[in-house]
Amino acid sequence: MIRDPDTLAQLLDSVNRFVRERLVPAEAEVAETDEIPPALVQEMKALGLFGLTVPEEYGGLGLTMEEETEVMLAMGQTSPCFRSLFGTTVGIGSQGIVFDGTAEQKARYLPSLATGELIASFALTEPEAGSDAASLRTTAIRDGDHYVVNGTKRYITNAPHAGLFTLMARTDPADKGAGGVSAFIVERGTPGITIGKPDRKMGHRGAHTADVIFDNCRVPAGQLIGGREGQGFKTAMKVLEKGRIHIAAICVGVAERMLRDALAYAMDRRQFGQPIADLQLVQAMLADSQAEVYAARCMVLDAARRRDDGRPVAVEASCAKMFASEMCGRVADRAVQIFGGAGYMAEYGIERFYRDVRLFRIYEGTTQIQQMVIARNMVRQAAR
Repeated sequence: MIRDPDTLAQLLDSVNRFVRERLVPAEAEVAETDEIPPALVQEMKALGLFGLTVPEEYGGLGLTMEEETEVMLAMGQTSPCFRSLFGTTVGIGSQGIVFDGTAEQKARYLPSLATGELIASFALTEPEAGSDAASLRTTAIRDGDHYVVNGTKRYITNAPHAGLFTLMARTDPADKGAGGVSAFIVERGTPGITIGKPDRKMGHRGAHTADVIFDNCRVPAGQLIGGREGQGFKTAMKVLEKGRIHIAAICVGVAERMLRDALAYAMDRRQFGQPIADLQLVQAMLADSQAEVYAARCMVLDAARRRDDGRPVAVEASCAKMFASEMCGRVADRAVQIFGGAGYMAEYGIERFYRDVRLFRIYEGTTQIQQMVIARNMVRQAAR
């Protein structure tokens, strides 16, 4: 749902110009230094990128899912690390508060999240709990007016920079399933929190992940999201469902960028006395990529519009995330093939995208998890 086409057009124009003029020229520097320049971070905040999904009454833009999708399609035209910096804040880091937080929790945290003063992280994954989110072992045991948290979270995006963690922990050790999980807002300065060394990753240089260790960390009871125990898994699933559409849109945007670069190279590179874009087997790779990008874009926009209409989109979100992330990997592979030997060289950048997009098939739910979600819902519907 697009509420005001003119306002959205202005926002997209600003984002596209920022991507084109500021982010694309900085890609090589970020890949080399593993750091996003502070000036670019400030510009992201000034553009309102950290507040895209925060409701307007708390200082954000309050974008609908379709509007958010359009912005992510634009952000996908550059290195994915830039989106990661604010993506956890506008997505899985803040949306638990937006969806299920108390009025007091929203008033306290959402304005700072909207401006980027606070960067949020989503602390769900653990050494023994990733795809099986309901099996997490981090505990939060009630002790008077506090919960005592113990456990380790792994691969937490933006953990080195986050001022706020949306934490999933087990408040009922006797309940080994989803019903024993609760969600908390934990501030970085809370005693008992230790941030591990930044991880060394295959790609996504400039976007940082690390372990977050909780050692007898005392979290005030008022930080329990929604003020109710046992709702954390439901909150996480709502957040992840929305996040899957968001990630699918990024996949489409990045695939468009890689395909555009591959086409430009194919039109310029000559072999056998002609541009390789005139060779039928190269044309086949370009055509297959264009068709898949178009299909993924249609899926993502359809899922976004369905969600804005208030319809259930668990299946559609998983379909979009699964197809778009797998598609993005195929486009990356074809792009490297079209570039040939140059595609294997760092100076051309396509090898960086090849490494970066591999993550899309893993986080926000692996391809295999999406397959399970889709199939189980199919069976459930057919059994009615």
